[in-house]
Amino acid sequence: MTNLFEGKNVIVQGITGAHGRFQTKAMLAAGTNIIAGTTPGKAGQEVEGVKVYDSIKDIQETQQIEISVIFVPAPYAKGAILEAIAANVPLIICITEGIPIHDMLVVNNALKASNSVLLGPNSPGALLPGINKLGIIPASMSLKGNAAIVSRSGTLTYETMAGLTDRGIGQKYVIGIGGDIIHGMGYKECLELFENDPEVNQIVLIGEIGGQDEIEAAAYIKQSVTTPVYAYITGHHAPAGVQLGHAGAILGNDNESAAAKSQALGEAGAHVASTMSELVQIVANTTTP
Repeated sequence: MTNLFEGKNVIVQGITGAHGRFQTKAMLAAGTNIIAGTTPGKAGQEVEGVKVYDSIKDIQETQQIEISVIFVPAPYAKGAILEAIAANVPLIICITEGIPIHDMLVVNNALKASNSVLLGPNSPGALLPGINKLGIIPASMSLKGNAAIVSRSGTLTYETMAGLTDRGIGQKYVIGIGGDIIHGMGYKECLELFENDPEVNQIVLIGEIGGQDEIEAAAYIKQSVTTPVYAYITGHHAPAGVQLGHAGAILGNDNESAAAKSQALGEAGAHVASTMSELVQIVANTTTP
């Protein structure tokens, strides 16, 4: 999966919208090679010097696409993702939040019959400092290096990245898998990517209450990960049945609590912190100068 995130031919679906325009400018400034964008009915326009097309198929008549970053509004996001899948785009990153669950069920069925990989939705995207900014993760907070971060929370992703950068600990990958109940790639796929990349020497995993994703990640770490893992689960004082932020962050039972997930990760061999500041400090204390 390393090659997927390092793809050089990037497009932006929904490039003419406010978010698409703003983030296209930021991605270009970070060095991302955006070759085109799409907005139906806006063909021939330009955004930051990037040509706009009506469809992915129109772009593919002359150029190969390796990554699509989607900023299409929620009511139309399903169609945008399905268009990218039908076009066999290898990596699809959906930033859009608020996509209905039944739309994502359709998307997931299409993904199973394809060779495309989806990151998101409701994801801040992925940042490979010095290589690719794919989404909204602020490159200014990053430092190129050998740590890898994976998180369900965009805000906690940024806080962790900035904390590591302040201590001179650079990152190879910063990936937000998104907080929706139904999503594309998750912790396991990211952990596999990190474990198989010889440049990665530390993994930082940030989780939340709700669901079983972190429990499954713990099982995978115990079985398949040899790279040191540092983890923090937010929501230790969350009341049962209350949604905190993300659609997936609902504490349904004790097995989905921060305490249970922290225990599972610790038993799997991860270094588990009780606060964000402690997480950064633990990583810093165990980093070889």
